[in-house]
Amino acid sequence: MSTYVYLLVALIPSVVLHEVSHGYVAYLCGDPTAKERHRLTLNPLRHVDPFGSILLPVLLIYSGLPGFGYAKPVPVDFSRLRNPRRQSLYVSLVGPAVNLVLSGVGYVLCEVAIHALRSQTLLTFGLYLGLVNLTLGVFNLVPIPPLDGSAIIERLLPRRHLSSYYRFRAMALPLVMGLVILDSFTFHVGANVFTHLQNWWLSLLV
Repeated sequence: MSTYVYLLVALIPSVVLHEVSHGYVAYLCGDPTAKERHRLTLNPLRHVDPFGSILLPVLLIYSGLPGFGYAKPVPVDFSRLRNPRRQSLYVSLVGPAVNLVLSGVGYVLCEVAIHALRSQTLLTFGLYLGLVNLTLGVFNLVPIPPLDGSAIIERLLPRRHLSSYYRFRAMALPLVMGLVILDSFTFHVGANVFTHLQNWWLSLLV
């Protein structure tokens, strides 16, 4: 299989599980919005955003910029949670947690491929699954709205500032995109951090 096939086979279920986990934890905490809108599904077509999932990454890569995209967010109505202030943190952080668990699954697959099955195909898939999810999980933990890690800021904000914060969060995606592109051309902080993380992950394989 080609590099792109391995990437898609690892990336698509990882993104889907990330999104569905948000809606499922919200459902467990009292918000049935995702269930009502039929978004608690593993069907990837239900989570594709035509612009964010397809057009934007293609345009960026074609332009020589770092690939960046997003799935259609699973709808969550935090006001319907039983304890919105606390449980919104759980709903937000479960997505990156799922990605980090999947990164661990990728590591196990690599170990099995190396030591038991001697399978190059399984090893390559495990590598992509592990590294893709490590990157997704850590990136989404960055505390910048609308990334999942910003829930930590939200949890610490005084209630009187929440309405202003929510307005800012709703418009913050272009800011994140701009920072990613700017960093790729100038500071290279993100590239260095993720390179070190990926090298650390690879060093665990024995």
